[in-house]
Amino acid sequence: DVIKEWVNGSDITGRPRGMWIIDFGVDMPLEQAAQYEMPFEYVKKYIYPARQKVRRERRKRLWWLFAEPAPNLRVALSGLSRYIGTPRVAKHRVFTWIDPDVIPDMQVVVFARDDDYFFGVLHSKAHEIWALRQGTQLESRPRYTPTTTFETFSLPWPPGSEPTGDPRYQAIAEAARELNEKREAWLNPPNAEVAVLKARTLTNLYNAMPTWLQHLHEKLDRAVFAA
Repeated sequence: DVIKEWVNGSDITGRPRGMWIIDFGVDMPLEQAAQYEMPFEYVKKYIYPARQKVRRERRKRLWWLFAEPAPNLRVALSGLSRYIGTPRVAKHRVFTWIDPDVIPDMQVVVFARDDDYFFGVLHSKAHEIWALRQGTQLESRPRYTPTTTFETFSLPWPPGSEPTGDPRYQAIAEAARELNEKREAWLNPPNAEVAVLKARTLTNLYNAMPTWLQHLHEKLDRAVFAA
């Protein structure tokens, strides 16, 4: 109930680290949280002392909860079969699907959509170039800033009003689905040795940009620009 997988930017661009985090939700009372004995005692031992030193009264008083439990995000993600995430700072602007039970780190920008169409628009060249121009930088790495990149980006249709029966919509969804499936097949080939998997990361893949991946992105871009 309260032990959740946790993902940050390096889990997306590299290999998943298999990290977990204790999550007592938005407003679980201390008495209820304490019923989860081992997780609660861990938080009491390691988190409680640090929280008593902070200035913000809420964080000090509700020391067993996340400092920022993100209630609006939780509501937005409820009922979705998956959601889209991208590292806030990364060399390549890549997007990936994340399981709804996984807790995103603050350095992961989250999109509360589970449809292939939306994934495809975000992964298009149009959105990539827009994000590079409208975003900022951390050293030499581009930073995705939602207020200047996503909120100003011209989507084919207003979110929530997409014509799902439109051939243009379906073409974007199909191209996005194919991109994700073939990319995942490269990242996680069956029966691969640990040494092979270690090198199979999105960063390494997009550094190399093999022809098959280039063709998949070109197909997706044609569909997005047509819309």
